Amino acid sequence: MLSQTVSILGDLITGPVWPQRLRQRLAALYTVLESIVAPQAADADRKGRYPFESIAALKNVGLMAAALPESYGGWGLTQAESQELLLTLAIADSSVAQIYKVHDDLVREIFSIADARSCTHLAHLIVSRSFILGQAIAENGKRADTFGHVIAAPDASGTYYLTGQKIYATGAHGADLIGVTSYDMVQQTMRFDLLLREAPGVTLCDDWNRLGQRATDSGTVIFDRTPLKSDLFVPRPGAMPPDWSSLRYQNGFSVILAGIAVAALREALLFIKERSRPWIEVNGSSATDDPFVRRLVGEIGADVAGSVTAVRHAAQQFDACASGLVSRAEAAMAVYAARSLASRASLRATSDIMSAMGARATDLSVGFDRYWRDARTLSLHDPVEWKHEEIGNHLLTGWLPAPGLYR
Repeated sequence: MLSQTVSILGDLITGPVWPQRLRQRLAALYTVLESIVAPQAADADRKGRYPFESIAALKNVGLMAAALPESYGGWGLTQAESQELLLTLAIADSSVAQIYKVHDDLVREIFSIADARSCTHLAHLIVSRSFILGQAIAENGKRADTFGHVIAAPDASGTYYLTGQKIYATGAHGADLIGVTSYDMVQQTMRFDLLLREAPGVTLCDDWNRLGQRATDSGTVIFDRTPLKSDLFVPRPGAMPPDWSSLRYQNGFSVILAGIAVAALREALLFIKERSRPWIEVNGSSATDDPFVRRLVGEIGADVAGSVTAVRHAAQQFDACASGLVSRAEAAMAVYAARSLASRASLRATSDIMSAMGARATDLSVGFDRYWRDARTLSLHDPVEWKHEEIGNHLLTGWLPAPGLYR
């Protein structure tokens, strides 16, 4: 299956031809996605809690090492390959994909700034013990970029302690290690640390109750004088992540949106073929004979195909950017365009497609609404209209985006 192009959505969207070095690993991964992750996605959505069984199955096939360089015992995926893998995960279960996305992004970020000892130690935990990383970054400030609610301060012995509260802590509930940002009261700057999930003073709250992406279990995390261990992560002096890291983080969300669109459209097609009834004016015995159904499916299919192409192109820009082949601005514009296309395609494929499915598709037993709920929730992560504004500003004035949290 992996030696030739694989169909994702007919001949409209096809999968990549994976390199020989990855095929055995990916064959095992695909089996897990088909037999465990995808079949449990609807139930995980209903429960709205961390998908422990799905993540455990992914750990068993070594997925947590995918982003690690081969020199550290990892799979050595390029950034484009990582995001292609993320698309495959999102088609199976978008919440699982978001949990894995956090792990992939953090691993790449940490390995770009950590000292050699930290990298070796972390690689051992990931390869030998299948550690997965979660995050506790977002805070409940008046603005999305307002931080300072979680502080790090030393006691008389010099040991630092965390105090405060984080929101939207994706992946933290099932993480082995949690990446946490805080404000250093001594250095008067932001810092980043890794914590064991079981560290003293860490409380993971069961308060995640959102419309969609429910199985990410991205609830509140409270730190009550949680000690910081310096042996888990030590940055190299003056080291900073690549200035396009935030773009990769953004495009990951677009990849998941495109995956939701593919999954919803595939399920809709099956429903139309097997359960939808043709309208009374249709000259045929199946809803597939309805020219308006065909037109709508074709239009939405084109949108979905466009979004997949766009997120793949944006993902390729990161490796090109790292090699100096394209500018950061080129990568940014590709990411912004992909967000626009993926947002629109995912909402159409999860909502407008129901016009072709018919009233029967609204039955709760069908469960099709979870795709729209996931897409609508994820599409709000950062406002797509600002991506349009930034693209328009660039085209009209030549403006170039400076590196930033959402740029």
